[in-house]
Amino acid sequence: MTLPGFVMLLCILGAQATVDLRNAAAMAAGLCNTKPTDVVFIIDSSRSVRPSEFEQVKVFLTKVIDGLNVGADATRVGVVNYASRVKNEVSLKSHKTKAALVKAVSKIEPLSSGTMTGLAIQFAMNVAFSEAEGARKSPDISKVAIIVTDGRPQDNIRDIAVRAREAGIEIFAIGVGRVEMTTLRQMASEPLDDHVDYVESYSLIEKLTKKFQEAFCACSNAATDVVFLIDGSKSVRPENFELVKKWINLIIDKLDVSETNAHVGLVQYSSSVKQEFPLGRYNNKKALKEAVKKMGYMERGTMTGQAINFLVDNSFTPNQGARPGVAKVGIVFTDGRSQDYIGDAAKKAKENGFEMFAVGVGNAVEDELKEIASIPVADHYFYTADFKTMNQIAKNLQINVCQVEDPCECNSLVKFQKKVEEALQALTKKYIAVTKRIAALENKIV
Repeated sequence: MTLPGFVMLLCILGAQATVDLRNAAAMAAGLCNTKPTDVVFIIDSSRSVRPSEFEQVKVFLTKVIDGLNVGADATRVGVVNYASRVKNEVSLKSHKTKAALVKAVSKIEPLSSGTMTGLAIQFAMNVAFSEAEGARKSPDISKVAIIVTDGRPQDNIRDIAVRAREAGIEIFAIGVGRVEMTTLRQMASEPLDDHVDYVESYSLIEKLTKKFQEAFCACSNAATDVVFLIDGSKSVRPENFELVKKWINLIIDKLDVSETNAHVGLVQYSSSVKQEFPLGRYNNKKALKEAVKKMGYMERGTMTGQAINFLVDNSFTPNQGARPGVAKVGIVFTDGRSQDYIGDAAKKAKENGFEMFAVGVGNAVEDELKEIASIPVADHYFYTADFKTMNQIAKNLQINVCQVEDPCECNSLVKFQKKVEEALQALTKKYIAVTKRIAALENKIV
């Protein structure tokens, strides 16, 4: 072997070692499992999608599946294939392991005809997400549809997409090539920035893998203290106040409420502030939701600044059940302009490290909501004109309870060291094998 060839070989081995070490570090830092979800991929295989491109879509599906915690009691996956007709390739009840799912995906063939995207969404809503096909009714189980398409639909999608979202299906829309962005936006859930993706060609679709793996991520360490700060002023009105209580319980349904994980407190305010119940009083969802239902309506004014000060000075203190070292989340709901100044209180809450969400309905002032919200503001501030559409906000409001593991902690270093040692052992074996090959070549030359 020539010297340049040997140098090139060493470079290849060095590059492989770098990749192995990088992968080892990533594995050592793994903190999350995917939360239980019913996921249905809706994939366009119309004649505009070439066979090689359809294979790239299947690779994308496989990589997303590889990052999921697949199982009967974990995440279930279905695949709907469509063109002019719709075919249920994989039902949610079919496969309980990743290996079986990946094998089933590899066997899917393109239908190669028209593009009936609306028909496919309707099929997913009526059939793929039905209990008969393995979908679960529990409020703790999210329903997610991921649509991949490259063309203009030949049928109506707007109305059927609205019905699907109203049925509780969160829709992600991925467009490729010549697809119209208007089409994607009509299908996708809010916020559109999080639910619409575009790539120029199918060869780039794999870049979206990480996004969807993170979208389904739920941290194993879910300890957090959450306090709702609810506007009970007279402008809300009794019938809407009942809708607000239902909205609170929708968010509670998404939390892992227990003695060790999520604790929830509730504060109502108007001209004065009233603590309905402190953090940690109720450590199961049933008792917590019953307590929310019993909350009476205060009426009167809207002193939001005073209420946020109460949150900082009382609700998140150890005397009121707050736990040291646990993430603190405040969710402020209001339907109108505050009658006092909110700036100082909002600033103090965020300076204390509290993650603040601001939710407004009707006459709420969006500038005030943004002032309350944590950064990034787009992820922490929500507004809707009508109390009846608050449920969509409950679906989109994501409380991130992930805690970053300190890489300097002993356990992290041990895990990292183990992975590095494994990578180095593999590299050493490769080096020995190459050395033997070089020696054999040298003997032949001699």
